[in-house]
Amino acid sequence: MQRFDKKVVLVTGAASGIGAAAARRFLDEGATVVMADRQEIELSDDSRSSERVWTYRVDVSDPKQVRELVEAAVKRYGKLDVLVNNAGVAETGSPDEITDDQWRRVMGTDLDGVFYGCRAATEHLISSGGCIVNTASVSGTGGDWQMSPYNAAKGGVVNLTRALALDLGPQGVRVNSVCPSLTRTGMTRDMLKDEQLVAKFRERIPLGRVCEPEEIAAVIAFLASDDASFVNGVNLPVDGGVSASNGQPAQ
Repeated sequence: MQRFDKKVVLVTGAASGIGAAAARRFLDEGATVVMADRQEIELSDDSRSSERVWTYRVDVSDPKQVRELVEAAVKRYGKLDVLVNNAGVAETGSPDEITDDQWRRVMGTDLDGVFYGCRAATEHLISSGGCIVNTASVSGTGGDWQMSPYNAAKGGVVNLTRALALDLGPQGVRVNSVCPSLTRTGMTRDMLKDEQLVAKFRERIPLGRVCEPEEIAAVIAFLASDDASFVNGVNLPVDGGVSASNGQPAQ
């Protein structure tokens, strides 16, 4: 499929995990992709020499940097068709242990960064008839133990997605999000080393396994494509069936 031929896509948090997988998926489907991340992005030799890939260093918690990122992308490629707000971080601990800096780090990246990206891209997406896909989480639709900052931020992304769908839909811009459950990324690397914890996750996930980043990327690409042309304001679980449960244990 070449659903994104001649489309310009901007992906934040693109150095690894879901962001890197999404960037690869868009490239495979013909897009020109701006890969943005706080960290340096390592490209293959083929991607490094391609005119369809451009990397950019950005801290999405800084509104000025986000605005400059969007303007630089539009200046380089002439337009913006798809914005994928994927950058995210997490902090764990009980509420009395979370410091102000930890709270602000999570909220600044996971929620503020999404809003800053949407705000900076709005006029360009209106011009192109484009769309936004945010990376939320099942942690934004329900609570987790010891993850209150992440839950608060991702819950904000879920409802921000709905609000922006209302505000921007009449102007032709669709806004949706994906809500992954446990996915194999750098953020979950240490968790996945804990075999007992992973076994507990598998008990809760009806499909019985951890999600791969490419599986989230496929849904991001769907939501960004014309195949989802009448999908707006949806926070789509990509969770192996976790959200189908009422929390009772398996029999």
